[in-house]
Amino acid sequence: MSNYTITFACYNQLDYTQQFIASLDRTEVDFSRIVAVDNGSTDGTRDWLQQQGFGAVILNERNLGCGAAWNQGALAIQSKWTVVMNNDVVCEPGWLSNLLQAAELHQLQIASPAMIEGALNYNLPDFVRQVRAQMKGYVRQGVAHAVCMAIHEDVWNDIGYFMPVPKLLGYEDGIFFQRAIEQGLTMGITSDAWLHHFGQTTQKALKLELKLQQKDSLGSRQLMQIYMGQNWLDRKLSKNRAKSQAKRLRDYELETFQKTVRGLIQPGTDSVVWE
Repeated sequence: MSNYTITFACYNQLDYTQQFIASLDRTEVDFSRIVAVDNGSTDGTRDWLQQQGFGAVILNERNLGCGAAWNQGALAIQSKWTVVMNNDVVCEPGWLSNLLQAAELHQLQIASPAMIEGALNYNLPDFVRQVRAQMKGYVRQGVAHAVCMAIHEDVWNDIGYFMPVPKLLGYEDGIFFQRAIEQGLTMGITSDAWLHHFGQTTQKALKLELKLQQKDSLGSRQLMQIYMGQNWLDRKLSKNRAKSQAKRLRDYELETFQKTVRGLIQPGTDSVVWE
């Protein structure tokens, strides 16, 4: 399993990046296949990245946004599979091989792992061993997420790369997934691979830096609507279809497994709400 690239973008948040990299099993993940893209960090991230033995480290002088950074990573080391990830995650052993094997087995062109989001106040390896046995082989078809997505090389030919517009901050993945749906690409979230996601750490820090409310959007909604190419009715219908599909799949998973491929740790507790 050598024909892959792992790439992630970061803007400060060095402690989360260090946790992420520390969670990677070096017997499974070849660090020469990792491309780190820094978007102008000032907290020591840039120096630290250059000491990790990655295949490539790209240092942007300013924050170019996720779209441009993800494209830089995908193009720096071109592979059959490009795994685009957030840097505020912790991975369980075997996540990469299980993710790519599930993608191949189920003929997915974009594949994401299942995940738990929130505080890491539980034993991730023990949890994963239990839930993976319960949900073995299951795939939530038709959807993926940008916390971690393995993208087959054919996807770049079919729909192109991410929209590299800095003012889209936070909307790049939605535009990409919309193009994938319109093109009929196969997507899925596999229960055979799991990770923990702390959740929007960079976006929250950016909003503080820019003196925005946490409920405010970082990106330009107007630009997003332009690039989506949908009128108001199309957007509403698309959103309703997505909600209906999510509910149907969630209900099926809860009935079948008593859990789903996405769990949310409730703030201040160790209870999980399954989405």
